[in-house]
Amino acid sequence: MNSGGITLVTGGCGFIGRHLVNLLIKQGQKVRVLDLQGNTLTFKGSAEVWRGSILDKKLVKEAFKEVNVVYHLASNPHLWAPNPQDFYHTNVTGTETVLKVARECKLEKFVYTSSETVLRSWRDQSNDLINESTPLPQLEELPGPYSKSKFMAEQLVMQHIADGLPAVVVYPTVPIGPGDVNLTPPTRMIRDFISGKNPAYMECNLNLVPVQLVAQGHLAAVQKGVIGGRYILGQDNYKLSELLTMIEEQLGKSMPKTKIPYLAALASAKAMEWKAKFDSKPPRASVEGVRLAAANMHFDCTKSRQELGLVPGSLPEALIQAARWLQDQKLLK
Repeated sequence: MNSGGITLVTGGCGFIGRHLVNLLIKQGQKVRVLDLQGNTLTFKGSAEVWRGSILDKKLVKEAFKEVNVVYHLASNPHLWAPNPQDFYHTNVTGTETVLKVARECKLEKFVYTSSETVLRSWRDQSNDLINESTPLPQLEELPGPYSKSKFMAEQLVMQHIADGLPAVVVYPTVPIGPGDVNLTPPTRMIRDFISGKNPAYMECNLNLVPVQLVAQGHLAAVQKGVIGGRYILGQDNYKLSELLTMIEEQLGKSMPKTKIPYLAALASAKAMEWKAKFDSKPPRASVEGVRLAAANMHFDCTKSRQELGLVPGSLPEALIQAARWLQDQKLLK
């Protein structure tokens, strides 16, 4: 779907965004990217790359000219920031700005990239798989400012859908693969384990998915997604210990075998965040990240496979690609 207009991708220079942009270009679409890193990245083909913020309403209005499909990925994707209000400004106020401009345009589809972190309370110890029908938690039940900001932004999107915006919401789980220039939490975790920075780990449940499949899921959300629909873009459920075994098998790198109890991990994260306030270096573990790890983040992705037609990819290959990219970028020690 895109009848001759321009496809706008906010956050198109990010991890998922750059894979999506390359996929759109490969399909022959006219693509415009709006990103804070707009002049630092080239794509495998032709795309208009604009540098700027989604908080700049004048720039956003300019970026929407001749656009008929929008993928809104721009956000602060990290689980810690020196000022927690940064999450609100970018993820909530920025999304509100984009939505207000979108309502003034005649769009075919608007895809909002939410987060798996909004789908379950960190205190919920249920073993049930999460799917699109699982009731959303209350705002106060979410583990920290990132999750809360994404939840609030999603509620804004749902309000605009009720008012007629032809939007679809997607939830990437834990994407792995090459090209994560912002070192989002999944890639940072893989980097730290490969580099031997983590001598121990806290067991947790993850849903891993190749980043290329997440990009394909965004494209399918425009082509096949139902307006007002919600789709979890994930693949396979793993325990962290199983991911570490995969790293050992695929990369020949010995992984830690010592498990850290939740309370010890939480105390360590609090100490790291306290230290980060003084040296301005992001903590290797955040309180929000540890709280998320305490929840059962295992998913049932049947709906996306059936309605969007997603075909699972190779997770070992995605892991190898991620490691090669980190090596090429000289990010491994």
